Amino acid sequence: MSLVEAVDHGSIRELRLSRPPVNALDPALCRAIADAVAAAASDGVGGIVLAGGPKVFSAGLDVPYLVSLGEDRRALHEAWNAFFLAARAIANAPILVVAALAGHAPAGGCVLALCCDYRVMASGPFSIGLNETQVGLVAPEGIQHLLRRTVGPHRAERLLLAGELVQADAALAMGLVDELVEIDHVATRARVWLEQMLQLPRGPMLETRRIARADLVAALEPGRIGLERFIEGWYSADTQAALRALMARLGK
Repeated sequence: MSLVEAVDHGSIRELRLSRPPVNALDPALCRAIADAVAAAASDGVGGIVLAGGPKVFSAGLDVPYLVSLGEDRRALHEAWNAFFLAARAIANAPILVVAALAGHAPAGGCVLALCCDYRVMASGPFSIGLNETQVGLVAPEGIQHLLRRTVGPHRAERLLLAGELVQADAALAMGLVDELVEIDHVATRARVWLEQMLQLPRGPMLETRRIARADLVAALEPGRIGLERFIEGWYSADTQAALRALMARLGK
């Protein structure tokens, strides 16, 4: 089975992450996302709905896999690079991409959502956010910019420092997501928004989008991510202790 399933709805392609149980982002899934987005654009579809599983869009990076790499810094670098490859593929897509969040979207799941043009989330007890400090990580400056441009600098600072995940209703109130709907209607509502946008004159709409998103694209450039510095931080004592604690919780 493909890690990303593609289903066409007329001129809209729905890309469904398919790595049960929680769509943890390992290198294979990240590369599959990047390839699927590129293929959609190449095939001339009008827009993309990026969807995850029921109750969990994506739980973020596959931490057990990353921890299993131990001191293999090359493999760790490749794993994180694959994630940023997926994020850049979404951010740089020449067509509209809507996130259909039918559940939780912490950490890496939130990053992918922030790279999309629009976010439709399931109403109910679902959370979204960048909880990196909770697990001993420092969100790169470029990733912090994605949150700042969405919710504003002051609120982003508070959320980032605490590593806070917010519930769906709070996410809507602060603009982190654009709509809340019942869980069974998330992907449908994402398609409806896309269909409305595709009624606009295509060239002017896409050029306006390109200009408006220039800062988002720039935020994901390697210099704004600082992957080498991030990986050095991965091996710090604080981070390793937090990761061990996380693994212990996951083991329960």
